[in-house]
Amino acid sequence: MIPEDESIDNAFAKFNTIITSLKALDKSFSSKNCVRKFLRALHPKWRAKVTAIKESKNLTTLSLDELIGNLKVYEEVIKKDSETVKSKREQSRSIALKARKEYSDDNSTSDSEDEEYAMAKRL
Repeated sequence: MIPEDESIDNAFAKFNTIITSLKALDKSFSSKNCVRKFLRALHPKWRAKVTAIKESKNLTTLSLDELIGNLKVYEEVIKKDSETVKSKREQSRSIALKARKEYSDDNSTSDSEDEEYAMAKRL
């Protein structure tokens, strides 16, 4: 199985090395078999894309190069989506911290009252 964090380019390079080595041993695979084997080797995070490819493409005529190109495009989409989510999460944290700081600045005079209340509550 291809590790979760491995890029499609690296995975394909390794797969291609294996296929080439097998050809040198007189064990060849049809393009159809290579496509199916590569799809099977992908990490489960790719399951939705693999299913979509299987349903929308004719695997008997799909070339390995076309498959890799399709997967690389999807990999870029996933990467951009991940960066967008991360950016929005950081932006939300920044806003929350700013709001917390402003709230803290507004209520700095009542800190001693808060401490007294917390101590009374503990008793």
